[in-house]
Amino acid sequence: MEYGVELRHLSAEHVQTECSKVLYLVRSQMKLMKFISSHIQHDLSKGVQREYFVYFVPRRTVVCEKIFEEEKVHHMLSIGEYPFYTLPLDEDVISFELDFAYKECYVDGDMSSLWHVAKAIHKLEFSFGLIPNVRAKGKASTKVADILNSLQVEEPVNTADMGVPEINTLILLDREVDMVTPMCFQLTYEGLLDEILQINNGSVEIDPTVMGGQQEGKKTKVPLNSSDKLYREIRDLNFEVVVQVLRQKATSMQQDYVEVKSTSQSVSGLKDFVKKLNSLPEIARHVNLAQHLQSFTSKPSFHARLDIEQTILELQNYEICFEYIEEMIHKQEPIINVLRLLVLFSITNFGLPKKNFDYLRREILHSYGFEHMSTLYNLEKAGLFKKQETKTNWPTITRALQLIVDDTDTTNPNDVSYIFSGYAPLSIRLVQHAIRSGWRSIEEIMKLLPGPHLDLKRGASTSSSSFDTVLGTQSNHDRLVDGRRSLALVVFIGGVTFAEIAALRFLSSQEGMGYDFIVGTTKMVNGNTILETLMNNT
Repeated sequence: MEYGVELRHLSAEHVQTECSKVLYLVRSQMKLMKFISSHIQHDLSKGVQREYFVYFVPRRTVVCEKIFEEEKVHHMLSIGEYPFYTLPLDEDVISFELDFAYKECYVDGDMSSLWHVAKAIHKLEFSFGLIPNVRAKGKASTKVADILNSLQVEEPVNTADMGVPEINTLILLDREVDMVTPMCFQLTYEGLLDEILQINNGSVEIDPTVMGGQQEGKKTKVPLNSSDKLYREIRDLNFEVVVQVLRQKATSMQQDYVEVKSTSQSVSGLKDFVKKLNSLPEIARHVNLAQHLQSFTSKPSFHARLDIEQTILELQNYEICFEYIEEMIHKQEPIINVLRLLVLFSITNFGLPKKNFDYLRREILHSYGFEHMSTLYNLEKAGLFKKQETKTNWPTITRALQLIVDDTDTTNPNDVSYIFSGYAPLSIRLVQHAIRSGWRSIEEIMKLLPGPHLDLKRGASTSSSSFDTVLGTQSNHDRLVDGRRSLALVVFIGGVTFAEIAALRFLSSQEGMGYDFIVGTTKMVNGNTILETLMNNT
C-alpha cells in the first residue's frame, strides 16, 4: 500500500477495504462486469457507500454497459476508457495483449479484437507513416486490412508530412492459417524455456533451487530479454547448440582463471580478466536454466514425442501415430499433451475418418471425464479436431513450400528448418514468399490454406484512403531506400510462438535479405496455452 492506494486482482471475492473510492481497470469481458456488479451490490447490502469508477482497456463496449444496467448499478458508476493498445515485449516484439483472441475469433465468432488490432496498427502509422504495402492471409487478417482502410478514411495519416514511411510492408497472418507450428514442441532455447517454464511478459518464475539456491522457497523471477547480452546471443539457437556454447564459455573462463593464478599478469591483462568476470552472473544464470531444461530433454519420453511429431508431419505411418495417441489416453498422460498431438494429427490429415474420430472422442471422455465435452466441441468448431471430409493436401503444401527439410544443420543453419530440427514453420515460409516475390508465385498453394488473401497497395499515389491491388511482383517500395534496410511489420492474429520469432530474426540475418522484422501479436503463445483457452470456458 502506497499513498493510501491498495492494489487488488479482480475476482468474484468481495473487496474488503476502508477506501471510499474504488477504481476498476478492466478488459471488456462480460464475466468481469458480473464481478463488479456483485461487489457493488454487496456493498449496498451492507450499507457501505463508495464512489465507483470503471475504466475499460482499451475501449468501452455496449454489451458490457448493458450488464451494468441489467444489474441496476450503471447509475452508480463513472465510466471511462484507457486506450492501451500495445505492450513492447522486446526490441522487435509488440503484443496487443488480447489473451483470448484466438478463441473469440475461431470459436465464439466474436471479431471485436480485430478492431483493437487495426487501431493499434493505425496508431503506429501516426508515428512511423502510412504503411504502403499490405499483405493479409486469413479471414481475420483480411478483416483487419479492411478496418485499417476505414480508419484511414476516418482519421487519415498525413502522408505528405511524414516523408518516406519507416515501415515498408505489413504482413497480417491468421493463426488459423498455420496451426501446425504451435502444436510442434519448440526446440530453440527461448522456445523450450516457454514450453517448460512458461515465459510471461519477458520473465520466468522458478524455484530458487533451479538457480543454485540451497532450499525451496518463494519463486524467483528471472528476466529474459535483449538487455542480457548472453541471452540475446543464444535465445534463438537450437537447444543442443546452446549447451555447447555455454560449455565453451564456462571452459574459457576456467582457463583464464588458471592462467591468472599461475602467471604474473600485467595490469591490462588483469583488467581484461575482470571485464570477463562481469559476464559470470549471466553465464551462471543460463547454465542453471539449461541444466533444468536438460532434465526434461534428456528423458526418452521427450525424444519419443519428437519422433512421433516428425512422423505425423511427414504423414509416414497413420496407424503408428493413431496407436501412440490411443496409448497416451489409456496411460492417462496429461490431457494437454494428448490434445496437442491429436490436433497436429488431425490438421495434417485434414481430419480423421469418422470411425477413428468417434473412437478417440469417446476414449478421451472416458479417461478424462465428461467435463471435457465442451473442450472437444471447441476443438471441432475451430477445425482442430474434426471428421475427415476430403483427402488431405498436406503433402502438396509441404512439397511446394519445402516444409520438411532433411539433413538440417542445427549448428551452422542455412534455413529456418533448424528451428524444429527439420520442419520449417509454414507461417515463416509464407512471410518469405510475401517479402521476396509476393504471394502471386504461390497462388495455388494459398488457395489450399484457410481463408482469403489480399495483396494490396496504399499511399498518396492514388488517394490516401484507397487500396490498389498489387500484383505479386516485388515493387520499388520493397527495395532498400537510401541504403537503409526495409522494415516489415509481421502481425499474427491469434498468437505467435517464440520459435516463429526466432525464425524471423534468422531470416533477417541472412545474406541478401534486405529486411528487418518487427513482430506484432495478439499474445505470445505455445500449443499448450492456445489449447488451455479452449479448455477454459472463459
